Amino acid sequence: MLLEQFNRAERGDAVAALRPCVDVTRWCEHLADHRPYSSIDSLVAEAARAADPFTADEVASALAHHPRIGERAAGDSREAAMSRAEQSAVDPADADVQQQLREGNLAYEQRFGRVFLIRAAGRAPAEILSALRDRLHNGDDVEQRVVAEQLREIALLRLRGVVTS
Repeated sequence: MLLEQFNRAERGDAVAALRPCVDVTRWCEHLADHRPYSSIDSLVAEAARAADPFTADEVASALAHHPRIGERAAGDSREAAMSRAEQSAVDPADADVQQQLREGNLAYEQRFGRVFLIRAAGRAPAEILSALRDRLHNGDDVEQRVVAEQLREIALLRLRGVVTS
């Protein structure tokens, strides 16, 4: 959906177009309600403001169906396709990386009670693994802020893709 189409879309259609970016109702509705946008940059700027910060409940809701890093999202939804593209640098055939990610994901989930989230797009597997290991040392409050920021980065990256395709 191009920006012009997004600006003209019915509210429900505009909200639905945003959900693959991040399924946070407040954020999607805010962006739909503040149309029209003069440029993609103005839309992304408003999206950044609306996502600053995502609340703990919004983060938990968004993570409820988020795949583990290193696992391919199932299904043919736009969100699943975005997730697969973002994690394309993590080669499922690399057994060593997959094992390290499984172990890291498990340790993270045991420590924080949620899936590990990182903006994987543009990051090499070694960088993702390093961040995973480093973040295991964070306190709960610090990690909550890091996760909210990662979710924000993912949402903004995906948003650019939604309004340019």
